[in-house]
Amino acid sequence: MSRLPPGQIETRRFPVVGERAPTSELASNPDNWSLHIGGVVTTPTTLDLPGLRELAIRDVVFDIHCVTSWTRFDSRFTGIPLRDLLSLAVPESAAAFVSFEAYSDRNHHTSLPIEVALERSWVVHAFNGEPLSIEHGGPVRVVTPGRYFYKSIKWLKRIVLLGEDRPGWWEVNSSYHFNADPTSGTERFTSGSIRPEQVNRFLTAESYDKYRGRVLLGLDLRQWAPRSTDLRRIYLKNCDLRGVDLAGADLRESNLSLSDLTGAHLTGADLSGSDLEGARFVAADLSGANLSSTALSATRFVSEMGPALVTGLKVDQAWGLLESEEAFLRDQGVDISGTAR
Repeated sequence: MSRLPPGQIETRRFPVVGERAPTSELASNPDNWSLHIGGVVTTPTTLDLPGLRELAIRDVVFDIHCVTSWTRFDSRFTGIPLRDLLSLAVPESAAAFVSFEAYSDRNHHTSLPIEVALERSWVVHAFNGEPLSIEHGGPVRVVTPGRYFYKSIKWLKRIVLLGEDRPGWWEVNSSYHFNADPTSGTERFTSGSIRPEQVNRFLTAESYDKYRGRVLLGLDLRQWAPRSTDLRRIYLKNCDLRGVDLAGADLRESNLSLSDLTGAHLTGADLSGSDLEGARFVAADLSGANLSSTALSATRFVSEMGPALVTGLKVDQAWGLLESEEAFLRDQGVDISGTAR
């Protein structure tokens, strides 16, 4: 079997995914970090950063598989296995799930069955021998080898042991899979998000106001001919948009992550501020399009099906480009000097 799971792209970079900063209380002073362990435990426990570093710290090396479709082999983190950390709080026999909560303005959290968490999860504070940067979850985050990376929550604030599962933020808001095993490539999402008759109403809508900020997942939209170019804050995740005409569309602050836009017409479209992680723009026409301030980790512009047309494409302050796509854009004369890794 290939070491690279289905649908993944290998990179030596460590793209920033999700939010780039925690709550202001932690961002202003990371030394104020503390972790509380509670729930179905005998001895609720609180640790500060010096206390964590005094524990039996060691390295773990594993392959990161992000749900947006990038993989980084042999990534080295430093910390403590969750099993050892939870022994301080003494889990009760009724504990069946572990919920990890973040210092996050949107109260991000995710959960795992306790047997998976005890076997795989670590609480870490360093990457490749250096303290974790804020954008990568510092000062302390969770990592869970063998699961998509949304199960490795950044800016860890609280660990709660539960008798019954509590679905995580991404599982509820983005329909990400509860199990998140990347091996088969079939556990990114749970299912589509709306019924066929609702899809038809979207396809024939005169205005998209009611859909703004609402995640529409896994839809076949190849027949879509938008009646309005005002598509701001449209969230079409993992959707089939092959060949769709979106020329001149206002797609600012939208979410097209993991969607297939192969052969789509996007000339002059404004996608600034959008999440385009894992999206396919292979053979699409992006001439004069604006991709400034977009998330581009694992976004694809070229494949054996052909390259995207990128004359006049803007990518100022975009971030996350993987090596092959960065090289393609540079070779096509796109100014990538203002992009970040």
